[in-house]
Amino acid sequence: MRSIYWDIFSTFFRIGSFTLGGGYAMIPLIQHEVVDRYKWMSEEEFIDMVAMAQSAPGVIAINTSIFVGYKLKGFKGSLVSALGSALPSFLIILCIAICFTNIKDNVWVERIFKGIRPAVVALIVAPIWKMSKAAKLTWKTAIIPIAVALAIWQLGVSPVLIVFLAIVGGIYFHCFYRIHRKEKNN
Repeated sequence: MRSIYWDIFSTFFRIGSFTLGGGYAMIPLIQHEVVDRYKWMSEEEFIDMVAMAQSAPGVIAINTSIFVGYKLKGFKGSLVSALGSALPSFLIILCIAICFTNIKDNVWVERIFKGIRPAVVALIVAPIWKMSKAAKLTWKTAIIPIAVALAIWQLGVSPVLIVFLAIVGGIYFHCFYRIHRKEKNN
């Protein structure tokens, strides 16, 4: 019988080994494995977990793997998932650092990286689209992420400030909505 720890480690090791483009490109693969394949959590739980992982300091892919591992097997699960997620990148970077001086001016290497760029963009856009559907984003509620993206991109507003304001706004809205709903029901 296979161990859950091995399943967690091998899942995140495989995702970390074959994903180019960083953490956001890994999200759809993590979602596929965690939600669809292994059914370790629901889609709603996954979306909430990604939001928390994005808000926490550090790399989103590692944070996501830690949250999944912790949900499944506590502290040991989080260690196994973080190791599985980080080890491939470490090994690949180590190999590149050893070999890079020999290949950095190679025309084929340059072309390969230029060819990978569009795929990376698609890998980042795909989970955004899927999560927007799962979060029941409407044209009315889409104003918020569009306004935030424009504020960060065009006005140079700090993402840290945006996260802080979102936390405060979420708490306020939740409290106000609950109180208003209780008064309406009474």
